[in-house]
Amino acid sequence: MSTATETRKALKGGEWLIKESTPADTFTAEGFTEEQLMIRDMCNQFLDAEVYPNLDRIDSLEPGLMKSLVTKAGEQGLLATSFPEEYGGLGKDFVTSTIINEYLGAGHSFSVAIAAHTGIGTLPILYFGTPEQKEKYIPKLITGEWAGAYGLTEPNSGSDALGAKTTAKLSEDGKYYILNGQKCWITNGGFAQVYTVFAKVDGDKFTGFIVDRGTEGFTQGPEEKKMGIKGSSTVQLYFQDCKVPVENLLGEVGKGHRIAFNILNIGRLKLCAAAIGGARKSLSGTVEYAKTREQFKQPISNFGAIKHKLAEMAIRIYVAESALYRTAKWIDEKEHELLASGKPFSEALLGGAEEYAIECAMLKVYGSEVLDYVVDEGVQVHGGNGFSAEYNASRAYRDSRINRIYEGTNEINRLLILDMTLKRAMGGRLDLMGPAMGVQKELMSIPDFSEDDTPFASERKLIANLKKAILMASGAAVQKLMMKIENEQEILMNISDMAIETFNAESVLLRVMKMVEEKGEANSQVYLDMMRTYLYDAADRVNKSGKDAINAFADGDEQKMILIGLKRFTKAEPFNTKDARRRIADQMIAAGKYCF
Repeated sequence: MSTATETRKALKGGEWLIKESTPADTFTAEGFTEEQLMIRDMCNQFLDAEVYPNLDRIDSLEPGLMKSLVTKAGEQGLLATSFPEEYGGLGKDFVTSTIINEYLGAGHSFSVAIAAHTGIGTLPILYFGTPEQKEKYIPKLITGEWAGAYGLTEPNSGSDALGAKTTAKLSEDGKYYILNGQKCWITNGGFAQVYTVFAKVDGDKFTGFIVDRGTEGFTQGPEEKKMGIKGSSTVQLYFQDCKVPVENLLGEVGKGHRIAFNILNIGRLKLCAAAIGGARKSLSGTVEYAKTREQFKQPISNFGAIKHKLAEMAIRIYVAESALYRTAKWIDEKEHELLASGKPFSEALLGGAEEYAIECAMLKVYGSEVLDYVVDEGVQVHGGNGFSAEYNASRAYRDSRINRIYEGTNEINRLLILDMTLKRAMGGRLDLMGPAMGVQKELMSIPDFSEDDTPFASERKLIANLKKAILMASGAAVQKLMMKIENEQEILMNISDMAIETFNAESVLLRVMKMVEEKGEANSQVYLDMMRTYLYDAADRVNKSGKDAINAFADGDEQKMILIGLKRFTKAEPFNTKDARRRIADQMIAAGKYCF
């Protein structure tokens, strides 16, 4: 770790809302090491050599193909990056594992298989397994000899995971747990050797188990026919008096929720990373098409309407990546802090992900929606060809849609963002009361019209004001609704959207400020354009979400006062986004791809 990491006190999860960050404290993708850049290139080369030439074969679910690709990735060390060396892993940091997730994320169905295998398929055993379980399973999982899967969802329990009906009962001789029930939508289910499965011991104690392929009483259904990610193996699992040895109990009886929910925190960040990788690949294909497709005797990339689309796609990808690596580094630093305090490896990484669970939820929502936006606009730029299966734009469009559903629907994650923030405030982990009261006092005072001519003064002021808008809206909502607020899901989602926009805006501002400090303003012009365009638009989006929330719970003089405050806090400096977008698009058109 760097000296800066050791000496400064890192922000706690959610604390960005009430404290200012500096560029020096912010990790960005420009800070990748030579080794990390080499790993990034390995991911790109693997997709070019093994995945892209076989996309149609993968989508047809050719028997044995996906498993062979997982094994090949394992042979190249792409599955072992973040696992401890004692089990045959490479012991790399969390940022490095995030890079792999991002750049392999461009592999369509293959990306889903890899993410499920290295994440939910392997991590439960790594974090919650006994030494014997880890020794048995982890070495074979990280080489790709075995593939992993995760059995949580059931036909009648999706978002309500704890409503599962699958049961487990200890056999009379005490040697087995007898499982009965059904799981559905199991990624890698058709070829995995190892499954983490959740069942209720004695009908009420939610518990994790490791179930091996071939276990007596364990069978699987046929492959599901899906809208997208057609090459991802997805089956139902059936347990009929399934005899799981007692030594395959994962964690403690009745503590399965700790496994399920902690794994989801990491999974949400990893999904964002993969979505960014997919979006980058999709946009590069769209830029290439726009350069070669001619209408009205010229390439369509010459037209302002097309440039607007290309630039907006690039801006959203760049912003998502800025927020992703800012958070990944926080998790990495927290992990090191916990390790230094004597925590074992498994607890350290879980503790890091739990600390930043709010940010992981925001990343999942934004990353998945960025990818959906990019592939949708990609089809539009392709026109009729985008609707043809001969072009990859249609595959990208279909494959993207699932990301807003799994790892917790985006609606669930939006509710969690504010719910977790308020619970931390009430539990004393996050001091929101003082700053919220400060905003209320500011609303009653005369605005400060003094001039600040320091670099990025207007942008930094806007970010500070957007945070005030969130504190004002959420504080007023809590005061007015009290405990009833948990039933006002629309308001909760509105305020969460304000938070997502503000976190993204601050992340991209800090990234570009850092770039300007290191490379100079002249070498950062297109990045300044992306940052300023995003901030300009984000202010309006925060205003809209804020108005919707305020109008839903306030009325009379209170409503008028809060709305005036909202208008004040979401005022952005005028900026010519049209010309900025043209400059952004022109740089990509010259490069023939997403080049940021």
